[in-house]
Amino acid sequence: MTSVPPPAVTLSVVVPMFNEQEALPALVERLRPVLDGIGVRYEVVAVDDGSSDKTPALLRDARAAWPELRVIRLRRNSGHQAALTAGLHRSAGAYVASIDADLQDPPEKIPEMLELARTRQLDVVYGVRGDRSTDSGFKRRTAGAYYWLMRRLAGKQVPAQAGDFRLLSREAVDALKSLPDQQQVYRLLVPWLGFPSGEVHYHRDERVAGETKYPLSKMVRLALDSVTGFSAAPLRIATWLGVVSFFTCLAMLVFTMTAYLAGHTVPGWTSLFTGILFIGGVQLICVGLLGEYIGRIYTAVQRRPTYFIADDSADDPAREF
Repeated sequence: MTSVPPPAVTLSVVVPMFNEQEALPALVERLRPVLDGIGVRYEVVAVDDGSSDKTPALLRDARAAWPELRVIRLRRNSGHQAALTAGLHRSAGAYVASIDADLQDPPEKIPEMLELARTRQLDVVYGVRGDRSTDSGFKRRTAGAYYWLMRRLAGKQVPAQAGDFRLLSREAVDALKSLPDQQQVYRLLVPWLGFPSGEVHYHRDERVAGETKYPLSKMVRLALDSVTGFSAAPLRIATWLGVVSFFTCLAMLVFTMTAYLAGHTVPGWTSLFTGILFIGGVQLICVGLLGEYIGRIYTAVQRRPTYFIADDSADDPAREF
């Protein structure tokens, strides 16, 4: 007698998390009723990004009471995008939703995303933040500047105010898995695919507990990865800086020769010092921009994995990790 294979998973929900012991109980309490009410077979793929607090223990306890919870533990902290990549690559659902553990993005929108994707045959459904009043003024302004810049560089297909709260079809996930990018920025990669997409708008809440895992330094790093990964515009800026520097120096040379011929030259170091500072500053900017791109090439050539899996509860469900 041959065994009947288990039914396929319809929905996977990927939740990357790092040191979320304060938010995790609220996440489980709020997410499980939503998914149980959808009426499809699902899995929750919680990716522990090398947490150093009680997050792994809380995940183990939650999994004992929630069979659909699957836990992937990375060997070290690899970053939000790497943890998201691990979850997407190991997910099994026909549709894959991603959401952060801080509950700023409402899990109640996931059924709406799934329904929209299935009824309209969409490969991507973006969660678009219609209201960010809970964010600080600084974060709203910097986020607005980021999306304005990305739409200018990567194209208008990038939806404004859409982060990593989205739903993807299996075809879209497989397409992302085939890309060779080492540093994947999904809020730009997903629109770049050009697959049929829709939007679900929502109100962005405050973080349910704990501290933000995206301080200013990580926001700057994300912006830099986004710009250098999807546009050669900074290299063109370096070229134009060189052109401006050349013509500025040419104008200074003409002015100097005119002053010399008119007999109005005065010995001094101010003009020379200013010129050296200007040219040196332009050169350093250009070298820095070139270094960013060369660094990305170096990383791509090395082909080092961005994360290492320590444990996956799906591989050995009986194992305590």
